[in-house]
Amino acid sequence: MIEPRTLKGFRDHLPAQALARERILDVARRVYRSYGFAPIDTPALEYLDVLTGKGSEETDKQMYRFTDHGGREVGMRFDLTVPFARFAAQHVHELGLPFKRYHMATVWRGENTQRGRYREFMQCDFDTIGTTSPVADLEMVLVVHDLLAAIGVGGFTIRLNDRRVLAGVLARLGLADRAATVLRSLDKLGKATAEAVAAELTAHGIGRPAIDALLEMAALGGPAEAVLGRLEGLVGDVEAGRQGVEALGRIVQGAAAAGIAEARFTIDPSIARGLDYYTGIVLESFLDDLPALGSVCSGGRYDNLAGLYTKQPLPGVGASLGIDRLLAGLEELGRLEAVETPAQVFLVNFDAARLDDYLRIAAALRAGGLAVEFFPEPKRVGQQLKLAAKRGFPAALILGGDEFAAGTAQFKNMLTEASTVIDWHGDHRVLVDAVRALTEATRRG
Repeated sequence: MIEPRTLKGFRDHLPAQALARERILDVARRVYRSYGFAPIDTPALEYLDVLTGKGSEETDKQMYRFTDHGGREVGMRFDLTVPFARFAAQHVHELGLPFKRYHMATVWRGENTQRGRYREFMQCDFDTIGTTSPVADLEMVLVVHDLLAAIGVGGFTIRLNDRRVLAGVLARLGLADRAATVLRSLDKLGKATAEAVAAELTAHGIGRPAIDALLEMAALGGPAEAVLGRLEGLVGDVEAGRQGVEALGRIVQGAAAAGIAEARFTIDPSIARGLDYYTGIVLESFLDDLPALGSVCSGGRYDNLAGLYTKQPLPGVGASLGIDRLLAGLEELGRLEAVETPAQVFLVNFDAARLDDYLRIAAALRAGGLAVEFFPEPKRVGQQLKLAAKRGFPAALILGGDEFAAGTAQFKNMLTEASTVIDWHGDHRVLVDAVRALTEATRRG
């Protein structure tokens, strides 16, 4: 016998988990489409040179790669942004610019597993490509806000920064040529202590005065205007840094104009994002009651990524919802909304001689907008209802020989175990209307 087991970092999703995930995906689709983003899809496998060198040295090491049957070097996508840059470069003439897309799919990274972090996980991306407009940057923030609010995660905070601010500070510290190394270390703040990050920077040959300045910058907090004022002083006359501070100021102003409460976002100079392709605004989003979980929705501006595949400028900006991490956090906080079974009504198979009648009733209920599961075997009613209760069905419909003879049906509320007799006398429309009304009442409690 082969032992049934899963690989480390990979998981099965039982119906309750899968239904909860689908609910969040449905919310994300609705929010993304409300801003005009259109769905796309790309292959799980890409040519290796499409993926390598685009994220970071770490993502290159974590990538699942192999030689396929045709002798081609290929890799499994580690995120959805890099494949999208390739996609945009390949199809730009069909898409028109700017182009707004969303993509919900599985990605793979062979990293160390931990709470809310797996080797196979789903991302829910949205991006705008083909424009450098600050409106697109602001819209990214607005979508993240609306998405987390619509999902109902409770308190959350969007932390904003700009890679150009960090570049300006690094330039003043004489570390412009060490930017990628320093930013990857700074990105670990929050997940690692300041002392650990300082030790890592020291190991990379960064001097103590520069480390102290970087950690002081990363620790800035408070009202947005105050932090922006401090950052202006830190970047001095470095043009890129000043552009970054101005961009952050525009987002603060635009978010306020769009009605986002100031408590929902903050300027956080420690946010760097570990991927090398970010060039401007970056953001991470945290659950207020579980900040140690890490960011549940992250992203930023990447103006040069698609330039690796085409000479046409294709600047982009977007973010990704980490649905697996979010689900882990909501479950830990007890905020994972209970999702009912795929079907609303469990139709008991009471009498084998009445199979055609049951099928007609099930078809009528489905045509009337109700999801119905019809039990396939005429087993004991108690046994069927026990299974329906175990699976969380809110309602069951029972019709036996006596009910058919009397023109009635028994509607059973599975939550309260109360039963209601429906007089329908063979009129499917009457039965459908009654079951719909009773099911809605059951749902409302």
